[in-house]
Amino acid sequence: MPTATPRVPALPVTFRPTRTRIVLLTVGAVMCTVLIAVTLLLERLSGPERVSFIFTALLFFGVLALLSRPKVVADEDGVTVVNLTRTRRLAWPEILRVNLRPGDPWVFLDLSDGTSLPALGIQPGIAKAQAIDDARALRALAETHGTRPDDD
Repeated sequence: MPTATPRVPALPVTFRPTRTRIVLLTVGAVMCTVLIAVTLLLERLSGPERVSFIFTALLFFGVLALLSRPKVVADEDGVTVVNLTRTRRLAWPEILRVNLRPGDPWVFLDLSDGTSLPALGIQPGIAKAQAIDDARALRALAETHGTRPDDD
């Protein structure tokens, strides 16, 4: 069965697991609010206990916010991969292949230096169809802007 040619999106474009991000930030905000409210309503807690509960609530929210951080931003000059704690800038020619195989938790970029870089900004978790479309679009961009034979 022939596959359709993937669309090449206009640049700049940002790929991000939007549904996952919404779930993480919503759960984080609700849990943080509930924990802080309960902490302030409990009269038997001492000052240091209240501080520790509030700190724990904020820490919990911070972890979920960190998990919602990943994205992949493509522009005319290359790709910026923002993962949990690291950001890496790649020029188009550095990206040899964009992979999202069945069972992969996120996209992997095969790089010209022989390594592979996970790009957590495209992940099939709760939005598989969107992740597949995003991976195809990023692959089309890499093929269009990356290393290719000159026509001269």
